[in-house]
Parts: sequence; C-alpha cells; structure tokens
Amino acid sequence: FEPPLSPCSGATRMQKDFLHVLPVEEVISRLLDVSPLPQESKRLDKLSGGPILAETIMATETLPPANRSGMDGYAVQASDLFGASEANPVWLDCVGEIAIDRPPNFTLQSGQCAAIVTGGYLPEGADAVIMVEHTKPFGAGVIEMRRSVAPGEYVMQKGDDAQEGTPLLERGTKLRAQEIGLLAALGITEVPVISRPRVSILSTGDELVSPEQTPRPGQIRDVNTLALSAMLRPVADVSTFGIPPDRLGPLTASLKAALAGENGLSADVVFLSGGSSIGVRDLTLEALQSLGDTEILCHGVALSPGKPLILARCGQTLVWGLPGQVASAQVVMHVLGVPFLRHLAGHSLMAQFFGQGNFRYGHAFDQTFWPSRQAILSRNIASRQGREDYIRVRLEHQANGLPRAVPVPGLSGLLRTLLDSEGLVRISARIEGLEAGTPVDVLLFES
Repeated sequence: FEPPLSPCSGATRMQKDFLHVLPVEEVISRLLDVSPLPQESKRLDKLSGGPILAETIMATETLPPANRSGMDGYAVQASDLFGASEANPVWLDCVGEIAIDRPPNFTLQSGQCAAIVTGGYLPEGADAVIMVEHTKPFGAGVIEMRRSVAPGEYVMQKGDDAQEGTPLLERGTKLRAQEIGLLAALGITEVPVISRPRVSILSTGDELVSPEQTPRPGQIRDVNTLALSAMLRPVADVSTFGIPPDRLGPLTASLKAALAGENGLSADVVFLSGGSSIGVRDLTLEALQSLGDTEILCHGVALSPGKPLILARCGQTLVWGLPGQVASAQVVMHVLGVPFLRHLAGHSLMAQFFGQGNFRYGHAFDQTFWPSRQAILSRNIASRQGREDYIRVRLEHQANGLPRAVPVPGLSGLLRTLLDSEGLVRISARIEGLEAGTPVDVLLFES
C-alpha cells in the first residue's frame, strides 16, 4: 500500500523542473543514433506495413520471357501497315490464332497477320500488334487493317520487367503491392526484410477508466491506448498493458511488464502516456529511474504541443513518456514517434524514386518525404522563438489556386481539434510566427 501524497509532499514535488530539455533537432539526432532492427526472412504472404528490403534481390528469370501482346488484336509486321488508314486500308492474310497458354510454333511472314489475345506470345517475325478495334474481317481469312502501327506498338518486350542476373529490387526498397507482385511473378516467395518493431503501450492516471466503463465524476475514459495503437499498427506490432494508477509501485510493475512484452519477446519500444510532466502525480521519470539500467535521454523537448516528453533507454528498449493530453500525445507521435518506428524498420535506408533513374535518400524524419499538401495560410500565427510549433489546420479548397490552411484552435486535451484537422503546419524554432498568405506545407494525417 502506498499512502496518498499529502499537500506538503505535493508542494515539495512540484518544485522539480524539466530535465534535459532539448531542441527537436537534437532529439531527432539522438533517435537516429538508434540502429535499425536486424533483418529477418519473411514470406510474401506474411508481409505487412510496407517492410524494407534488407538486401538487393537479383532477378532469377527474364520477364517477360518473350515478346507478349499488350492488347487483343493481330500480331503484324509494322512495315506492312505503313500508310494504312480507314480511307486507305491494308489487307493481310490471317495465318492462325495464338492461344494465351502456349507460344506459337510458326513464323510470321510479310503480308501475314495472326490473331492474338492480351498476354499472348508474338510469333517470330512479328514486331507489333494492331488493336482489334482498328481491324475488320474481310472474308476468306483476310483481315482489313485500318491504321498504321509503329514497331513495338502494344508489345511487352522480352525483359521489360526483369533481366535474369541483374538487380531486381535494391536494398532499401519499400515492399508495396507493386513490388510484391513483381517478386511473385518471378517465383520469389521469401525475402530478407528489416524486422517489424514490437511496441508496448500503456496509459497511466488515477482518473482513467477503460472505454467500456462508465466514468464516475472526476474520471474520464482512456483515449490514448486505443488511439495510439491505431496510429502505430500500420508500422509496428502493438501490445497494450492496461492503466496503472498514479503510484510508483504499480506503475513500475506495469512498466516492467511492458518492457518484457508478450510471448517471451521483449518490446523494442514502450510508449507510456501520462505522468511525464512535473506535477505531483507525474511519476514516469521516477519509475524509469527505479529500474536501474536506465539512461534518460531527454525530459522535455522544445516542441508545442508535446513539451513533457521523456525519452529513456532501458537496456535495449527505448521508452517514451508521452504527455497525457490526447492532442499532445498524437502530435508527438505524428512528428517523432511514428517516424522513429519507421527508422527502426529500415525506412532510413529507403530511396525515393524521382524518375529517369534518379533516387534521393533521406531518413525517416525528413518531412520532405512525408505525405503533404501545399496551401496558403489563412491568418497570422504567432510562435515563440526557440520552440518548434505544430499548428493543427483544416484545408479549405478554393475554386482557383491552392487551398487555404485554416488553423484549428483549441487546448491539447480536446479531441475535436484533431477531428476537424487534416494535418499540421510546422513553425520553425528560428522564427516568431507566420503571416497570413504565406505558402505552407501541410503535413497530412495518415488516413
């Protein structure tokens, strides 16, 4: 049993202050010092969340293995249709129909064509396909061709998707449905990927009850456990560990359980919401220090909302002491927490393709890689220099030009400010606000 704190002891505890308050850039630097997780081999049917390839995959086959038709129509020699049009058609002899499930066993000669379906293999001698819509049977096996085609038109060339023995997907590639489809087409069913983070979540607070309970006066339902779990499941495997009260013993016990994780697999990251500030019942820091093998990386970050952030390394696990206010917790997770999990999962190895063979590399905290929308700020926004502010905004679309980014005011304990917002506008710690009419990048909340 731990007796409640007396007013005097509370007054004494309120004298403590934030420790190790860091700029956001320094917090990100320390988070990037944490190495990504090790690699593991995973079957394609077990992949989730867009994992990152840990090694370059080489093509085991050439794909397509031969020239294939991209349309229903006729395989032809393009030179036979030079100058063809509806007013000046060309007639070719149809010498066969090409089945989808086996290659043709004949060679196409000049003056001939062969009926072909999408995906069928072109016969030797053919170098183009004319769409069936531009043809008409003329009778006696003759087909009227009503337009010209260029060599290679509507043809999937041999090796367009993959050349045997060459790199297929580079290390650092995010495995989306597109990449998984390519691997499947080559019969590659297991790949080395960066492991998916294991995350534990718990909330703390005497005032909290589970969502299925009816709160008594002075109590509120726990929002953060479910909301933060929903944010993290696309990028991590999430387990939850209940609501310990604001007493050091139970909080420490719950924290130990969260660190241990589930099924004998310790957590890579623990997110504990509430108790991270400097009030009488803010015991997260003390609970962490009581564990022994703990290094406090920061207590307080120059970020609004979200200043009462604790980062601590407990053995091999990074523990986050998040603010309990719902908007603050979600903004911190959007700006720092989710990018950190992406970093652990190898996204800092990821290359973004910009066309013409150009790639750009950036770490998971690089906001230029994040989903965003350019907009025009609707009104002046003040900010405190030295603190990085994230303003919740909604987008008002205009008939002409960029949408307006309209700030959504409200305290960080209100859920409505998140529901009415579509994203965040960052105000750098180096300036004292933004003026109306300023072009801004709205960092979009992921749906």
